[in-house]
Amino acid sequence: MTEDFTPDELARLRADTPGTAHRIHLNNAGAALMPAPVLAAVTDHLRREAEIGGYEAKAEQADRIEGVYRSVARLLNAHVDEVVLAENATVAWQWAFYAQPFALGDRILTTTAEYAANYLAYLQVARRTGAVVETIPDRTDGTLDPQALEAMIDDRVRLIAITWIPTNGGLVNPAAEVGRIARAHGIPYLLDACQAAGQLPIDVEAIGCDMLAATGRKFLRGPRGTGFLYIRRNLIERTEPAMIDLFGAEYAGDAGYRLRADARRFETWESDHAARLGLGVAIDYALAIGLDRIEKRCRLLGDRLRARLAEIPGATVHDLGPDPAAIIGFTLDGIAASEIAARLTAERINLSISVPTSTPIDATRRKLPDLVRASPHYYNSEDEIDRLADALKVLAASA
Repeated sequence: MTEDFTPDELARLRADTPGTAHRIHLNNAGAALMPAPVLAAVTDHLRREAEIGGYEAKAEQADRIEGVYRSVARLLNAHVDEVVLAENATVAWQWAFYAQPFALGDRILTTTAEYAANYLAYLQVARRTGAVVETIPDRTDGTLDPQALEAMIDDRVRLIAITWIPTNGGLVNPAAEVGRIARAHGIPYLLDACQAAGQLPIDVEAIGCDMLAATGRKFLRGPRGTGFLYIRRNLIERTEPAMIDLFGAEYAGDAGYRLRADARRFETWESDHAARLGLGVAIDYALAIGLDRIEKRCRLLGDRLRARLAEIPGATVHDLGPDPAAIIGFTLDGIAASEIAARLTAERINLSISVPTSTPIDATRRKLPDLVRASPHYYNSEDEIDRLADALKVLAASA
């Protein structure tokens, strides 16, 4: 049984998060508040670079920098040689996607909840190569339908690529069921886990994905400008990066060049080592708390907010799925999302806005307007959820 957070533990975690002292931060799906040890890891390394030089500071911290790969591997239940560090999740995802070979008539299968940036990449490759992009139907609860996916499989499917949790709500797609189908048919499977990493436990072996991309800035509570990619061992050796430099490959004379044997063939030589050290600390921080415990508390807070919103006249929650995660997309009748966010920002409550263009297939199908997005994390208190709900109730009454 997953252990609940005790009041003392929550108090300690909040004391470790300076931002909680002066505002209610419910924009963790955008960028979470970094805990103090993460901030210290970043600033300490930057200070050391200023004191002795960037190359020298890197040399001093070589073991800790290498340890970041091990932390990511532990987070994902992966091998260290399957881990790639990137400047952000977009770059990590693009490294994986653009390395896949496509030709005329090849099929890319994706989900209605796909993030816009990913979908644009599919369209670009389709225009270049003649591949086609197809959307997997959903079940009545809004989640991707594995049976429908199975029925779509033929020898022209070259990639299954989905978003696990979308940016505009708490839907959790059945990632492991997709993995079972992909493995049974030998089709590469790319999973966008940006909104899952740090909020849910991730086990790439259990999921069955071949590639997984995620960011550090969201629920992992790491610095901005960090991300990572997982690539399964048996895919690495037959995957050529779209671009290479002298970190991922070496000059090999008459042979031209030789790629690294591990997943780091995708990386480039220059990187932000301070941010990477912060990412490693953030991952270790989450692992020490326990991802099972984090998931339970995130869902508890998300459910609490949905229940409070249900009590407010004119409030509509637009989330899909039977067991949503801690991202809540909602509207208030008669009040634009931008106005709601601005009014609450003035009260030191951080929310964000999810625009239809961020999830174009889902938003078009459901005719969604701009949504207010609230995304609590484990360090948020029940009182903060109630204070948000009370403020929204006042706003709704004034409409």
